[in-house]
Amino acid sequence: MARIPHRRQPRAKPRTKEKNKTMHRHHRYGRHRSAAAEAIRAAADAVESPERTTTRVQLEMPPQAMERLQRLKEKTEAASYAEVIRNAVRVFEALLQEHEAGAEFSLKRPNGETVSYKIFV
Repeated sequence: MARIPHRRQPRAKPRTKEKNKTMHRHHRYGRHRSAAAEAIRAAADAVESPERTTTRVQLEMPPQAMERLQRLKEKTEAASYAEVIRNAVRVFEALLQEHEAGAEFSLKRPNGETVSYKIFV
Protein backbone atom coordinates (compact mmCIF):
# COMPACT_ATOMS: atom_id res chain seq x y z
CA MET A 1 0.00 0.00 0.00
CA ALA A 2 1.48 3.36 -1.01
CA ARG A 3 1.82 6.12 1.56
CA ILE A 4 0.34 9.50 0.79
CA PRO A 5 2.77 12.23 1.79
CA HIS A 6 1.52 14.71 4.38
CA ARG A 7 1.01 18.19 3.00
CA ARG A 8 1.39 21.19 5.24
CA GLN A 9 -1.27 23.84 5.28
CA PRO A 10 -0.02 27.32 4.38
CA ARG A 11 0.36 29.63 7.37
CA ALA A 12 -2.09 32.44 7.75
CA LYS A 13 0.57 34.92 8.92
CA PRO A 14 4.31 34.65 8.56
CA ARG A 15 6.12 34.48 11.89
CA THR A 16 8.41 37.27 12.88
CA LYS A 17 12.07 36.66 13.61
CA GLU A 18 11.59 37.51 17.31
CA LYS A 19 8.68 35.10 17.66
CA ASN A 20 10.70 32.26 16.06
CA LYS A 21 13.57 32.93 18.46
CA THR A 22 11.34 32.65 21.52
CA MET A 23 9.37 29.69 20.32
CA HIS A 24 12.43 27.58 19.53
CA ARG A 25 14.82 28.62 22.28
CA HIS A 26 14.39 25.23 23.99
CA HIS A 27 15.99 23.50 20.98
CA ARG A 28 19.27 25.35 21.45
CA TYR A 29 20.70 22.79 23.90
CA GLY A 30 19.30 19.72 22.19
CA ARG A 31 19.53 16.36 23.89
CA HIS A 32 22.23 17.49 26.35
CA ARG A 33 19.73 19.62 28.20
CA SER A 34 17.12 16.85 28.38
CA ALA A 35 19.67 14.35 29.70
CA ALA A 36 20.73 16.80 32.40
CA ALA A 37 17.12 17.56 33.28
CA GLU A 38 16.40 13.84 33.51
CA ALA A 39 19.39 13.34 35.83
CA ILE A 40 18.22 16.19 38.05
CA ARG A 41 14.70 14.78 38.20
CA ALA A 42 16.03 11.32 39.10
CA ALA A 43 18.25 12.76 41.84
CA ALA A 44 15.35 14.78 43.27
CA ASP A 45 13.15 11.68 43.31
CA ALA A 46 15.87 9.71 45.10
CA VAL A 47 16.28 12.41 47.75
CA GLU A 48 12.53 12.68 48.37
CA SER A 49 11.96 8.97 48.81
CA PRO A 50 15.11 6.83 48.67
CA GLU A 51 13.32 3.52 49.37
CA ARG A 52 10.26 4.13 47.23
CA THR A 53 10.04 1.91 44.21
CA THR A 54 6.87 0.58 42.69
CA THR A 55 5.99 -2.55 40.77
CA ARG A 56 3.18 -2.64 38.27
CA VAL A 57 0.77 -5.55 38.81
CA GLN A 58 -1.84 -6.57 36.27
CA LEU A 59 -4.83 -8.58 37.48
CA GLU A 60 -7.45 -10.57 35.65
CA MET A 61 -10.70 -10.63 37.59
CA PRO A 62 -14.09 -12.18 36.90
CA PRO A 63 -16.94 -9.67 36.51
CA GLN A 64 -18.32 -10.31 40.02
CA ALA A 65 -14.94 -9.59 41.64
CA MET A 66 -14.57 -6.43 39.57
CA GLU A 67 -18.03 -5.28 40.71
CA ARG A 68 -17.02 -5.89 44.34
CA LEU A 69 -13.82 -3.90 43.81
CA GLN A 70 -15.81 -1.06 42.24
CA ARG A 71 -18.27 -1.02 45.17
CA LEU A 72 -15.40 -0.94 47.68
CA LYS A 73 -13.79 1.93 45.79
CA GLU A 74 -17.03 3.91 45.90
CA LYS A 75 -17.83 3.13 49.56
CA THR A 76 -14.34 4.01 50.77
CA GLU A 77 -14.02 6.99 48.41
CA ALA A 78 -10.65 5.65 47.30
CA ALA A 79 -8.89 7.47 44.49
CA SER A 80 -8.09 4.27 42.58
CA TYR A 81 -8.45 0.50 42.50
CA ALA A 82 -4.79 0.34 43.55
CA GLU A 83 -5.61 2.26 46.74
CA VAL A 84 -8.40 -0.20 47.58
CA ILE A 85 -6.09 -3.16 47.02
CA ARG A 86 -3.23 -1.60 49.06
CA ASN A 87 -5.62 -0.97 51.96
CA ALA A 88 -7.01 -4.51 51.74
CA VAL A 89 -3.50 -5.98 51.82
CA ARG A 90 -2.65 -3.91 54.93
CA VAL A 91 -5.78 -5.10 56.75
CA PHE A 92 -5.24 -8.72 55.70
CA GLU A 93 -1.61 -8.59 56.86
CA ALA A 94 -2.60 -7.16 60.27
CA LEU A 95 -5.33 -9.81 60.73
CA LEU A 96 -2.94 -12.60 59.76
CA GLN A 97 -0.34 -11.39 62.28
CA GLU A 98 -2.97 -11.37 65.03
CA HIS A 99 -4.15 -14.86 64.00
CA GLU A 100 -0.59 -16.19 64.09
CA ALA A 101 -0.22 -14.72 67.59
CA GLY A 102 -3.28 -16.71 68.70
CA ALA A 103 -5.97 -14.04 68.54
CA GLU A 104 -9.60 -14.93 67.95
CA PHE A 105 -11.90 -12.61 66.06
CA SER A 106 -15.42 -11.60 66.93
CA LEU A 107 -17.93 -9.00 65.80
CA LYS A 108 -20.24 -6.97 67.94
CA ARG A 109 -23.48 -6.30 66.09
CA PRO A 110 -25.49 -3.06 66.55
CA ASN A 111 -27.95 -4.92 68.81
CA GLY A 112 -25.08 -5.84 71.19
CA GLU A 113 -24.79 -9.48 70.12
CA THR A 114 -21.18 -10.74 69.88
CA VAL A 115 -20.50 -13.27 67.13
CA SER A 116 -17.37 -15.37 66.70
CA TYR A 117 -15.88 -14.68 63.29
CA LYS A 118 -13.68 -17.25 61.54
CA ILE A 119 -11.41 -15.48 59.05
CA PHE A 120 -8.73 -18.13 58.78
CA VAL A 121 -9.89 -21.72 58.78
